[in-house]
Amino acid sequence: MSRNEKKPTSLVTHLVAGGTAGLMEACTCHPLDTIKVRMQLSKNVNRNMGGKKLGFAGVGLKIIRNESFWALYKGLGAVVSGIVPKMAIRFSSFELYKSWMADANGKVSTTAVFLAGLAAGTTEAVLVVSPMDLIKIRLQAQRHSMADPLDIPKYRNAPHAAYTIVKEEGVRALYKGVTLTALRQATNQAANFTAYQEMKKYARRLQNLDELPSYQHLILGGVSGAMGPLSNAPIDTIKTRIQKSSAPGSGWDRFKTVTTEIMQKEGPRAFYKGLTPRLLRVAPGQAVTFMVYEKVRSWIDMFSEKLQDGEVTKMIAQK
Repeated sequence: MSRNEKKPTSLVTHLVAGGTAGLMEACTCHPLDTIKVRMQLSKNVNRNMGGKKLGFAGVGLKIIRNESFWALYKGLGAVVSGIVPKMAIRFSSFELYKSWMADANGKVSTTAVFLAGLAAGTTEAVLVVSPMDLIKIRLQAQRHSMADPLDIPKYRNAPHAAYTIVKEEGVRALYKGVTLTALRQATNQAANFTAYQEMKKYARRLQNLDELPSYQHLILGGVSGAMGPLSNAPIDTIKTRIQKSSAPGSGWDRFKTVTTEIMQKEGPRAFYKGLTPRLLRVAPGQAVTFMVYEKVRSWIDMFSEKLQDGEVTKMIAQK
C-alpha cells in the first residue's frame, strides 16, 4: 500500500507511539539534563581543584565523584511520570492541530506545520511540562550524596517533592515560570516539527521511499532536535532559575529579578549556560524519540491493517 493510499493514523496510535518514545528518551538521556541544570544554576563558573574551568564532562564527573553515579538520575521519577503523557500529548495534539489546518486535499503547508508545532508545544507545557519541570529542577538542584544514607535531602523523591512544594508554597508554585515554559516548548516544537517534517519529506522524495529506515529517522530527529535549544537558550536559563527559587512575588517580578541579576552579576553569556549539555541532551533525545515514535507507529498501523483484513484472526484460528 503506498503512502497516498494509507488510511490516516488514529490519535490513539499517536498517543501510544508518543508515550513509548518519551519513555525511551527519558531513560537514555536524563544524565545530560541533570548536568545542564547544574550548569544553569551555577552562579559561579565551575572549576576543578587546579582552577581550570569545567565543561559539561567535568561537571558530570564532579557530580559522580561527590554524589555518586546515580545522582545523574536525580529527578528521573518526575520525568518518567510526566514524559509519557507529555510525548503522548505532543504528538497527538500536533497531528490534531495539523489536521485542522490541512486544505481540502489533505495537504498541510510548512506554515501550518510550524503553527501546529507552536500549539502542540504550548499544550504540553501547560498540561504537563511546567509542574514536571519544576519538581525535576528542585530534585536536581539538591547537592546531597546518594551514596550516604545519612545525607537526607529536603526532597526525597518526585511525589514527596510535589507534596512539600504544595504544602509550603501552594499549588500555584508548581506553575512558576509557566509562561516561559510555554514559550520555550512552543518555539522548541515549532522548530523541531517543521525541520523534521521538511527533511523527512525531502528524504522520502529523494530516495523515492514510502517509509524511511530507522537510522534515517534517528539522524533527522537529531538534527531537528538541535533547532530549539539554539533558538531559545536564554529563555530556558531564566526559566530554570525562576523554578529553582522559592521566592514569592508575581511571575513578572521574578522574571525581572532573575534577568537583572544574571546581567549584573554574570554577564550576557550566562544566559547560554548549559547550552552544550542541553544540545547534547535534546538532540540525541529527539533522535531517539522520533526513531522510536516512527517505528512504534508503523508497528501499530501494520497490526491494525492486518486486524482489519482478518489476518490476525486467521493466524489465531490456525493455532
